[in-house]
Parts: sequence; C-alpha cells; structure tokens
Amino acid sequence: MTEWRKSSYSPNSSDCVAVGRGVGIRDTKAPATHLPVSPSAWAVFLNAAKSGALDLS
Repeated sequence: MTEWRKSSYSPNSSDCVAVGRGVGIRDTKAPATHLPVSPSAWAVFLNAAKSGALDLS
C-alpha cells in the first residue's frame, strides 16, 4: 500500500492533492484514482516550483 502525503499548507483534509512516492499525484476527493508521475518528472516539477518558474505573477 502506498503512503500518500499532503501539504502541511492544506487548510483541511478534503481540499488538497496528495503525493505518493513512486506512484503519482491524487485528489483527496477522488482517492481511488491517481495521475502517474515518474521520479524524474517530479524532480523537474519541484525544481521549477522552487525556482519560481511556475509563479503566476
């Protein structure tokens, strides 16, 4: 079974996404399905988020 983790910044447990190591991303409102994400794609996403490349402003 996969251990899913959600952001500590989520205001409550029903309005967030969760990340499963080696599995992907899922919406906590639809936990039976998930979007597969490879470790390398996740690393690229995290680096872009940390660098501000995904900021909307």
